Amino acid sequence: MLNFILTWLGAAASLLITAYIVPGMTLAGLSSAAIAAIVMGLVNAVVKPLLVLFTLPLTVLTLGLFLLVVNGISLGLVAYLTPGFTIAGFFPAVIGAIVLSFVSSLIGKFVGQVEQEIS
Repeated sequence: MLNFILTWLGAAASLLITAYIVPGMTLAGLSSAAIAAIVMGLVNAVVKPLLVLFTLPLTVLTLGLFLLVVNGISLGLVAYLTPGFTIAGFFPAVIGAIVLSFVSSLIGKFVGQVEQEIS
């Protein structure tokens, strides 16, 4: 249970930092970030695999670079479904997806170190 809460808070913190860094992304507050983290988990579990499957020929043709577009579409869908989280357009969504993956990996390493110290 502690692992789930730390992962959820890490995702919310990643969204807050990304919204601060990327122009065109706005997040109303911590509660919006927490809701967006839950919605992002659901979108990544249900919608994103379908998008990857349907765009597989284009992804192969672009040597995997189209996955950046798929990530941007997924992040845009999260912003559409979450109140208090807005993205100004397509390019801020793609740039936000790139920054979010970087920030999230850094926070994931930190959370992993904290989990090792706890157990």
